[in-house]
Amino acid sequence: MSDSFDVLWLSASPALQRFDKPLLEYLSGYINVAQWEYQQTKDEPSSIDQAVELLYDFLEWRDRPVHLAGHGIGGAIALNFARRFPQRVRSLTLLAVAAQPANNWHAHYYFQRQLFSISRDLILANSVRSLFGNQPAHTAKKLVAALDKDLEQSPSQHSLFKLVYSPKGGVSMPMMVCGSKSDPVVNPHTLHDWLNWFKPEDKLWECPQGYHFFHYFYPQEVGEQILSFWQHHHPHLLEASPLCIKAEAPTFKN
Repeated sequence: MSDSFDVLWLSASPALQRFDKPLLEYLSGYINVAQWEYQQTKDEPSSIDQAVELLYDFLEWRDRPVHLAGHGIGGAIALNFARRFPQRVRSLTLLAVAAQPANNWHAHYYFQRQLFSISRDLILANSVRSLFGNQPAHTAKKLVAALDKDLEQSPSQHSLFKLVYSPKGGVSMPMMVCGSKSDPVVNPHTLHDWLNWFKPEDKLWECPQGYHFFHYFYPQEVGEQILSFWQHHHPHLLEASPLCIKAEAPTFKN
């Protein structure tokens, strides 16, 4: 297979992957980034194990380890892969992934469904406000539809019947964990739980704002931190003369 990339971004949320685009566009101005996508079909069991196996098949013939990164469930897949196949991973970058990897927005949704006798649509509307902040009515409606699809398409083991938890712990390679101080899912307390498994070379960074999808609203700020982490552990990774990218105020794109 081609080794034309050094960073592999994992996505397992087809309905939400557009929120990764601003960050990936920023990073691509400095480094070769490839995207690996996984979409669960209706006939597959709801588990990330299949995604991990397929990712191994993709990277099996690569002649050097790769920098893995991902947001949410994509990050949880990256974490599981790094634990199972550490020789394939040079560094691990996780965005909005809790020290308890199963503590994602799906878990919060199903917990509310178990706790309150209110409709799916109403809880999804509440989830939009929690994950994205207040949005115009037409935008909020589109986001409700996107979250609804994500519940069906992403490989999450949570359900109305049971919330499933994953093992906690770190990894052997350098790891960076990013979160947002305004994220109600992976909140600061949950994020700081990672420190119990950190090595000296690991890094935790918090975006001051941005909710759960902080990398969408603040791609440059997040990208600068990630690039700095990668360059520290792989000094020759970045191009000698990186492109100059003009920063713009974050806006929500439909």
